[in-house]
Amino acid sequence: MAFELLKSEIIYPGRAFTIRRDTLRLPDGRETRFDIVEHIGSVVILPLDANGHLLFVRQYRHAAGLDLLELPAGTLDEGEAPEACARREIREETGMAAGRLEPLGGFYLAPGYSTEYMYVYLATDLRYDPLEADADEFLSIVRIPLAEVPAMCERGEIPDAKSLAALLLAREHLEKQI
Repeated sequence: MAFELLKSEIIYPGRAFTIRRDTLRLPDGRETRFDIVEHIGSVVILPLDANGHLLFVRQYRHAAGLDLLELPAGTLDEGEAPEACARREIREETGMAAGRLEPLGGFYLAPGYSTEYMYVYLATDLRYDPLEADADEFLSIVRIPLAEVPAMCERGEIPDAKSLAALLLAREHLEKQI
């Protein structure tokens, strides 16, 4: 016997995500409920400049109560292709456009409770071409020499899961740059 969806209902229809409650029959016959965050999807970008620096953003994350160092990222707009989103987000968050954008893979951000899938891109051949940032974003750009990033991760200075996962997917590409 497999998992069987018995019922699904919207609990909260939000701006950035929707919460639904699913009732499932488990393989052993019992029933249980799952609250699922439905999310349209997102991108995370590794902007690598000509001097061998990765561009990170530092921003306040209210849920964590901290300013966090993260790779630029953002949510897909309805109907937007992931690559188009990556091109838009890098310009909004760093002021740089990518001459080359290479897809590196992707991952589910928190599959225990969310449908959000993140697409990972390596951005190179950067040039200044800013777009206006989102009204609720207050970001500062931090350029970090590529060779310093692994030690920063090990010391817990980049505690953001999407950034860590993206760096892992990009490791072979980045090692060639060091």
